[in-house]
Amino acid sequence: MSVWQWEFWQGGIWPYIALVIFGFLPSEVWRSMSIFIASGVDEKSEFLEWVRAVATALLAGVVANILLTPPPALAAAPLWARIGGILAGLAVYRLAGRSVIAGVIAGVAAITMAAAYLKP
Repeated sequence: MSVWQWEFWQGGIWPYIALVIFGFLPSEVWRSMSIFIASGVDEKSEFLEWVRAVATALLAGVVANILLTPPPALAAAPLWARIGGILAGLAVYRLAGRSVIAGVIAGVAAITMAAAYLKP
């Protein structure tokens, strides 16, 4: 079967090829460029401090957006359960020596338990 035949584009491996071409490669170009650009920047520079501050602010905005206007699957849990999950995740993150994975697992477990407890 030729690449130029219609059947090739109807299924099979094409979705995966499209994912690599349109999803992975464009972002990988920027990641690779950032390695070369950032290699010469001082770690304590004001520019990187600003970048960290912007990244932290964006992350806080995304978390607040998800907390206050949750997607349908998360909307089943009340606001207090979502806030409790965030607090549990932060507490475990700090107690586990700044382990991100431990904090995420604890937060998800707390929200899941609250949602399971609230089901009739």
